[in-house]
Amino acid sequence: MKKLTHEQLLARQETRRQKSRIPICAILDDVRSAENVGSIFRTADAVGLEKLWLCGITCSPPNPLLRKTALDAEDHVPWEYRKDISSLIIELKKKGYQIVVLEQTDQSIPVQSFMPKGPVCLIVGHEVTGVREDVVALADAAVEIDMDGVKNSLNVAVAFGVAVYCMKNILRF
Repeated sequence: MKKLTHEQLLARQETRRQKSRIPICAILDDVRSAENVGSIFRTADAVGLEKLWLCGITCSPPNPLLRKTALDAEDHVPWEYRKDISSLIIELKKKGYQIVVLEQTDQSIPVQSFMPKGPVCLIVGHEVTGVREDVVALADAAVEIDMDGVKNSLNVAVAFGVAVYCMKNILRF
């Protein structure tokens, strides 16, 4: 086994750029930490996410703290800021997106058991309070990550990564 060189990684990256994006977009609603937003941009780039929607107090590029963790991924992932998440959700539903919140609810299913129906919009929320109740009410489904430790949740950027990779693998992209 031999570690790939920078040039080999760049060549691989160029090949991957030719692939189309996966039919998953995400909404970040009231994610307060710019570093978390940057990390989510980086993961979104890694999986070939279709688009990120930034809502509420979620910061948007250009932002030096976001850029610090995104490492320029914000330049490669389509994104848009929308103040009003409710109208965005309605718009995405009309386009056929299944709205899925990453949240612990009385009807959540494990993310690895989720079977998407068409394109998916995954919503993650505030680091402490999660996805707002009014947003949960607009969702078609809720998924959660099984937790075996004392804490009942992961960092929002880590949870996003786990969820989006599970969805990508279920859809077999």
